[in-house]
Amino acid sequence: MRKLSKTTYNNLITYGIIILAYILVQILLATGSLSSLMEGLLVPLCTYVILAVSLNLTVGILGELSLGHAGFMCVGAFASAFFSVNMQGVIPSDGLRFFLALVVGAAAAGIFGLLIGIPVLRLRGDYLAIVTLAFGEIIKNVINALYVGRDAAGFHFSMKDTASLNMAEDGQVILKGPQGITGTPGDSTFTVGVILVLITVFIVLNLTHSRAGRAIMAIRDNRIAAESVGINITKYKMMAFSISAALAGVAGVLYAHNLSSLTATSKNFGYNQSIMILVFVVLGGMGNIRGSIIAAVILTLLPELIRGVGDYRMLIYSIVLIVMMIFNWSPKIRAWREAHPLFRRGKRGEEA
Repeated sequence: MRKLSKTTYNNLITYGIIILAYILVQILLATGSLSSLMEGLLVPLCTYVILAVSLNLTVGILGELSLGHAGFMCVGAFASAFFSVNMQGVIPSDGLRFFLALVVGAAAAGIFGLLIGIPVLRLRGDYLAIVTLAFGEIIKNVINALYVGRDAAGFHFSMKDTASLNMAEDGQVILKGPQGITGTPGDSTFTVGVILVLITVFIVLNLTHSRAGRAIMAIRDNRIAAESVGINITKYKMMAFSISAALAGVAGVLYAHNLSSLTATSKNFGYNQSIMILVFVVLGGMGNIRGSIIAAVILTLLPELIRGVGDYRMLIYSIVLIVMMIFNWSPKIRAWREAHPLFRRGKRGEEA
């Protein structure tokens, strides 16, 4: 019998953890052991896990600091919600419509990732972070200023108000500026969320351990050396960035179809959202996919488990981030971790 490689074994453990968690939650739901509040967090939990894993592809595997992940999520959410609202009477099958909405949301976010990546990935460090942060804020503000309606003559666009759309009396306003999109079908479920989490983890893990993934990590470790051996820097950076953006769009689709009313607020798609996703990645370990999943779950559930200090959630995130940065980068602590068998799990970027 052929022995499994260490990489395959670690990947199977990651998939197994997700499946076991799903089974456990289903048992709790069947026995009525979960409160309605915790039950309502299940789909957002899957959304944040997808966001954390996809951002780890950019930050941990590629080694570029991006603060615009909430912007790509916003693009996927509104593109898919717009599609679903328009197709409700055209595509009667909820499953097919939601699948097509996933494709539309992922494609829209991926295209934006490609367009933003062409000029942005020429920058490094703080400059890249500032530009991606600006992109997220621009997307949110553009959606808040945009009005879109539909009548027999087609679509109408305005950046003033609904009256400026000049539609027929039977026209329907779909995107209402700051009021967003209402009437999005609630196709997102915990089961669908777990399936999308498994697909996201499968894509990222297989990309990481492929030839392209090794090239991406070579660029992260030493750009000059990677270029000197013939690795196409632009190609692989664009590949990682656009795939990461597309997966964030998938998270946006899941998020949008869990709400009856979708609005582009600072709480949903703003700066703090991008920072929170980055916290998941840093806390779980740069390049550690399994760690990102665990961190996303813990930090999403934490405010509800300790509701008494819920107002200080971001303060707790900041303190945890500082502690983990010290834990990950302090020379003495790193030396202790490398010597301790509990933390000896291989090089960064090669973990499951």
